[in-house]
Amino acid sequence: MKSATAVAARIQALRNEIDHHNRQYYVFDAPEIADAEYDRLLRELQRLEAEHPHLITPDSPTQRVGETPLAGFGEVVHRRPMLSLDNAFGEEAMGDFERRIRDRLKLDDEEKIVYLAEPKLDGLAINLRYVEGRLVLGATRGDGSRGEDVTGNIRTIKAVPLKLQGDDWPDILEVRGEVFMPKDGFEAFNQRAREAGEKGFVNPRNAAAGSLRQLDPRLTAQRPLTFYAYGFGEVDPAPIADSQSDSIRRLRRWGVPISPLHEVVEGTQGCLAYFQRILQLRDSLPYDIDGVVFKVDELRLQAQLGSVSRAPRWAIAYKFPAQEEMTQVEAIAFQVGRTGAITPVARLHPVFVGGVTVSNATLHNMDEVMRKDVRPGDTVVVRRAGDVIPEVVSVVPAKRPHGISPVILPTRCPVCGSEITKPEGEAVARCSGGLYCPAQRKEALRHFASRKAMDIEGLGEKLVEQLVDEGLVDSPADLYRLTLEQLSGLQRMAEKSARNLLDALDKSKLTTLAHFLFALGIREVGEATASSLANQFLTLDAIQQADEALLQQAPDVGPVVAAHIVAFFRQAHNREVIEQLLEAGIHWPEIERQAVDHPLSGKTIVITGALNRPRDEIKRELLALGAKVTGSVSKKTDYLLAGEAAGSKLAKAEKLGVAVLDEAALQTMLEHAQ
Repeated sequence: MKSATAVAARIQALRNEIDHHNRQYYVFDAPEIADAEYDRLLRELQRLEAEHPHLITPDSPTQRVGETPLAGFGEVVHRRPMLSLDNAFGEEAMGDFERRIRDRLKLDDEEKIVYLAEPKLDGLAINLRYVEGRLVLGATRGDGSRGEDVTGNIRTIKAVPLKLQGDDWPDILEVRGEVFMPKDGFEAFNQRAREAGEKGFVNPRNAAAGSLRQLDPRLTAQRPLTFYAYGFGEVDPAPIADSQSDSIRRLRRWGVPISPLHEVVEGTQGCLAYFQRILQLRDSLPYDIDGVVFKVDELRLQAQLGSVSRAPRWAIAYKFPAQEEMTQVEAIAFQVGRTGAITPVARLHPVFVGGVTVSNATLHNMDEVMRKDVRPGDTVVVRRAGDVIPEVVSVVPAKRPHGISPVILPTRCPVCGSEITKPEGEAVARCSGGLYCPAQRKEALRHFASRKAMDIEGLGEKLVEQLVDEGLVDSPADLYRLTLEQLSGLQRMAEKSARNLLDALDKSKLTTLAHFLFALGIREVGEATASSLANQFLTLDAIQQADEALLQQAPDVGPVVAAHIVAFFRQAHNREVIEQLLEAGIHWPEIERQAVDHPLSGKTIVITGALNRPRDEIKRELLALGAKVTGSVSKKTDYLLAGEAAGSKLAKAEKLGVAVLDEAALQTMLEHAQ
């Protein structure tokens, strides 16, 4: 009989050998042994671990088989948002992308921009978190800020290393990439499903997404999924290299698979040449792609370019031409989105396009409907834009039946009957029943309870969903009628949590007029505009009774915002909800008009660095004095409030000659308001 030491040594040797062959197969595409030999090694390891279960470790190759089924996926808050990419659909758009980069970086025409180019995989975006070299978390993109914890399913994918190779990786490393199902695995899986009398998947992307979201990881383990990395989330210490391409190569060295088609290219012409090469390869690749991605390679330049709320400025997805088919429009319906946007939707005779059967296609807005002149009965060209969202591209005039009428935008919301407004110059029409409309209910409640609105602690998105779905809350006023008995009866809501929420609701009744206005969710009335309205009119009644001309006397209120405010208060439903909120006890201190000659009135201020007081507290004081608080330094900035480690904003302010204040200097200026 082997000694315990000998058994442990053999187990470790088998793990190392299996990890090596996984790396050769998935990372380097250079298998060294036959599948049968690999299976023999794995079976030996499984036998030894079964005989010595105390030697099993979470990163053992045998632990990929899947755990017990889950009741549901937990929520993961991403340390760094998983941003989307802006899309380009032609050479002109790629040229525009490079021009924007040059303008922002102030580059001469002679200076070359270097990009990392890679295929855009058609799968499911995933964030893998490694701590001290070991996989501890796998999460989906979700909405970019929050995703689902699918760690158990991720661990079943052999291409995903459970531990990193080498020893020079950072203590915390978040790897971002795509889980996908290769074409041959997809076909084999669907064939098995057909033979078993089960329904298969329409395309590999749906197969990957459906497989990764199985509540039973053992089912995921049976699906032929794989993984390629393309980027990073949180990295500490950072950076791991000076460029995107070098960083990706480091991942490969640590045993993380990356696309073999990565390439460094120069300028727009280099990007276009790469795009054409990959387009020619598209059908012969063993996996689906729907375009290519170009990223500014130098990380220093990425940091300078930054990002907008949804996408980085330093990357773009150049999409392949979408597939198109013709079909007939059977009807045009109007849907109401969670923010009140009225979207016309074409109900189509079902057509197979882009890998799925399409029976609905977006018409975006009424301007698009009129521009394309789409009518019920028309034959239209349908495209899956970006291979995801079906849209009506154009009408086929020669096939139009005689006598069909143009579409007319309804005057009333199809859900709640409130007035539909479409300000001049805007493309999107909206329902004005924000506090009342069922289609907007959940979003209105979430916004109403948010920290910068009524600040109702404990009333998060999931609880809002429950309250609405259970029929307990129809409008914000209903929140203040909730009882302990009602709340305690909700799923995962203990009596203590219910009491805490009732206390938070009671605490929220004392607020400010500015916070209350912001909480109402009036279109384009943000924090600064709400504060400006409160300081200008002093009372809610005065704001409700003001016409558009009078409203525009407040700073930051132009004709469009004024029209939104008037339309909101014109709706009887909204006024009724406001009355109910006031009857529930919501109140605020009277406002004393601020002196307009305060030194900070009308000034634009940017806050940066580590400060002694919370930023929100400082921001509220500044807004109350009529100042504007923005997020970026520009020539229009009057002051930069700089704390410790102010960074790039301080450097930019000094370069532009913007006045820089520390907290002591700001406090001196604020004291003029006393």
